[in-house]
Amino acid sequence: MPTLDDLRCGTVGALDISIGCGFEFDVPVATHAVVIVEPHVEEEHRVSGAELVTDPPLVSSTYLDLFDNRCRRMTFPAGPLELRFAATVHDDGQADVVDADAPELPPSDLPDDALNFLLPSRYCQSDVIAPFAFEQFGSVPPGWTRANTITEWVHDRIGFDYGAASPSATASDVLEAGHGVCRDFAHLAIALCRAINLPARYVFGYLPDIAVPDPGMPMDFCAWMEVYLGDRWYTFDPRNHQHRIGRTVIARGRDAADVAMVTTFGGVTLRRMTVTAEQMS
Repeated sequence: MPTLDDLRCGTVGALDISIGCGFEFDVPVATHAVVIVEPHVEEEHRVSGAELVTDPPLVSSTYLDLFDNRCRRMTFPAGPLELRFAATVHDDGQADVVDADAPELPPSDLPDDALNFLLPSRYCQSDVIAPFAFEQFGSVPPGWTRANTITEWVHDRIGFDYGAASPSATASDVLEAGHGVCRDFAHLAIALCRAINLPARYVFGYLPDIAVPDPGMPMDFCAWMEVYLGDRWYTFDPRNHQHRIGRTVIARGRDAADVAMVTTFGGVTLRRMTVTAEQMS
C-alpha cells in the first residue's frame, strides 16, 4: 500500500495556472440554458482575468445555487453557438491537505450542512450498496484511514474507460461493471463513504498535470470527492489517488446531477468541447 508521502505531489512554489473551456453547440430552436464552468465563489481570491464570451454575443445573468456554485443563465439562439471561458488562477503550489489523524465524527456530532451529505442521492445510492460497504470497510479504522482506504479501493478496482462511460450510470452500476470515468469513480467512493456514515460530497473542477507524469490524454474536467473529518472537508481523488497541486473547484453538490456543466431546457447538440488547465510559463 502506498504511503501518504508516496501520494503527495509535493510543493513547487507559487505559480499561475491558465484554466478555461470551450463548447460548440448546434441549437435547433432558441433554448434556455444554465452553465456552470466558472470557479466556485470560494476560489474568487485566487482568480483573475475571468472572462466568459459567446459567439454570437448573448446577455446572461448569474446566481448562486444551494451549494454556492456560480450558475450563469442565458438563452441560446437557434443556430451554431460557441461558448468560451478563460481565467488565470494564482496557486500557492501546495498539494491537497493531508491529515492522517483527522477523526471521524458520529452523525450526532456532525454540523447540519455535513449531515445532509450522508443521505443517498440520484447517482450515489448509499442505501443500496450499504451491505457491501459495511462488509468491505466496516472493520477499517475510522477517520482518515477509512476514507483513504475507500479511495484506494475504488482507484484500484475500477478501470478508467471513456468508451464505456454512461451519463446515467449510478454508483451501483459502476460497482457491478467495474469501469467508468472520473465522475463514476467519485460517485462510487461517495456512496461507499455515506453508507458507513462518512459525509462525502461531489466536486468537479480544473486539475492541471503539475508534478505528475503526462497522462497522454486530452485535458478534461475532473471529478473528485470531499469527505468531512474532524471540523473540515478534505479532498480525496478516487480517479488519480494522488494529493495534487493546482485544483480549482468549479462546483460541489450531492452528485453530478447537482453540477451539470451545461443544462439546456430543450434539445441541443454538443459538437465539440475543450478544457484547459496548465501551468503558465
